[in-house]
Amino acid sequence: MTAIALLPTVAALRAQVRLWRDAGQSVALVPTMGALHAGHISLVEQAKQRADRVVATIFVNPTQFAPTEDFSKYPRTLEADVAKLTEVGADAAFTPTAEDMYPEGFCTSITLRGPATAGLEDRFRPTHFQGVATVVAKLLLQALPDVAIFGQKDFQQLAVIRQLTADLDIPVEIVGAPTVRESDGLAMSSRNVYLTDEERAVAPMLNRCMTRAAQRIRDGEALEAALTPARNKIASVGFEIDYLEVRDAVTLASVEGRYRKGLRMLVAARLGRTRLIDNIEV
Repeated sequence: MTAIALLPTVAALRAQVRLWRDAGQSVALVPTMGALHAGHISLVEQAKQRADRVVATIFVNPTQFAPTEDFSKYPRTLEADVAKLTEVGADAAFTPTAEDMYPEGFCTSITLRGPATAGLEDRFRPTHFQGVATVVAKLLLQALPDVAIFGQKDFQQLAVIRQLTADLDIPVEIVGAPTVRESDGLAMSSRNVYLTDEERAVAPMLNRCMTRAAQRIRDGEALEAALTPARNKIASVGFEIDYLEVRDAVTLASVEGRYRKGLRMLVAARLGRTRLIDNIEV
């Protein structure tokens, strides 16, 4: 098993990428916040199919957390993460500190509209996507990979990143990888560890209700007529719903009426102290 290169600074990252480029090799980037699970590993596996070299980033980005959110409690498991990346065959791990990413005097931000202001996650986390856009833009420019892989579980985030790279002419192909799920349908997430045993047993209802609603829509039922019973069922088993909506899969704009191609169903709901998000194609 080849040892993974640990790159703690931007200078180290750029030096490593330069060596690969000089050797004529392509590079893929897999941005993560660590606490890696099988979903993250699947992103690395996809990256290996698309490029000669793979860099995974491990950075818990403070700018995408609101003051009321769980930045300090977000799981940090660097040693275990590096072991998993080594096992799957990643070539390097970029592990900067907050001081590296946001040095003293940092004062630049990105203004977002479009998918970032669709009234989904942004309605509940109004500063989140500005933080995401800032750190992703920095990571893409620091590494300048050929391709970057992001999970579809954070679907609005993926839409924001695609818009960002197109608008700012960042020469990186953005690939959305399918959501990896537990055997009972629950989308894998680093935050699933917060679920109690009782909550974990209930959590798969989120995906089950979405799947049923999506089928009803494909069968010809009006969007709201299919979504209303799904919302009621989700709430009845203990979730507090932030949103469950069907949107345009590219722009995330609101849609009405009945089924057409290019729709995505997105949900965010709280179960106890854990906030879960998910989405499926309609």
